[in-house]
Amino acid sequence: MKESIHKYAKIGLIHFMAYPSTIKGEGPIEETIRKIAVDDYFDAIEITWIKDAETRKRVKKMLDSSYLTVAYGAQPRLLTTGQNINDLDETKRWIAVANLKSGIDEAYEMGAVGLGFLSGKYKEDQKEEAYQALVKSTKEICTYAKAKGNLKIAHEVFDYDIDKCALIGPVDLAKRYAKEIYAEFDNFGLMVDLSHLPILHESARQSLIPVKDYIIHAHMGNCMMKDKNDPAYGDAHPRFAYPGGENDVEELLEYLKVLFEIGYLNPNNRRILSFEVKPVGDEDPDIVIANAKRVLNLAWAMLEI
Repeated sequence: MKESIHKYAKIGLIHFMAYPSTIKGEGPIEETIRKIAVDDYFDAIEITWIKDAETRKRVKKMLDSSYLTVAYGAQPRLLTTGQNINDLDETKRWIAVANLKSGIDEAYEMGAVGLGFLSGKYKEDQKEEAYQALVKSTKEICTYAKAKGNLKIAHEVFDYDIDKCALIGPVDLAKRYAKEIYAEFDNFGLMVDLSHLPILHESARQSLIPVKDYIIHAHMGNCMMKDKNDPAYGDAHPRFAYPGGENDVEELLEYLKVLFEIGYLNPNNRRILSFEVKPVGDEDPDIVIANAKRVLNLAWAMLEI
């Protein structure tokens, strides 16, 4: 492809994955966000909770002057606390929903355009009951977000039997869920991720085309399934070409082809396409980020439309 990818998408980085010491809302948040803000390769940044109010103010000022599109990842609010928005215990479900509502408040405070979240555990014998609880919770958070402004609510599709074991989940259930919620809430959509396709046992075409009408956010990265003893096993988002990993230039190229085919990559509606990469062990986060840029540059150069 001769034209810049930035014409077709807002290339982003998930801050709290690239710099995992910040994932609990603490740590070197300002210093690491600044690294992204001064890098003009990026058009977007995905942040998560920032527990200290004064730090949030300083980060907000930085982002306001950066020309970066901001998205908010609420997944850590659930994953680091063990909360489940499709919990069959109504009190626990309510606590998880309340946590996401706080995330919505913070997303608006930080000027985010969208908020990502995930469903709770997939259990085959409770699948339908959990699904109904998920629908109830999703409608509650979509209603809450819509009452405050134009924030988009994006449910990220995760694996259901390898690592996160999330209800959404398999593509057929993801399509049913997205269709049901979107029929009532136009501020809702799905978030897809190249990293999750191998652990979903689905190809890019199998996973994306059935839900193409509902995709509003996309991630790209790698995963590792071959060695359960490896620290990158499962949904750990190692760098591209990690030993034993599933995704490299060819897999990213196929993902880009499908995103083009379904109209996600669109010069008339540039949507976020973010790297989700995480250092393994003592790897340098900045080198892992540079790896991701190089792989995307290669895949994009090979793309023929």
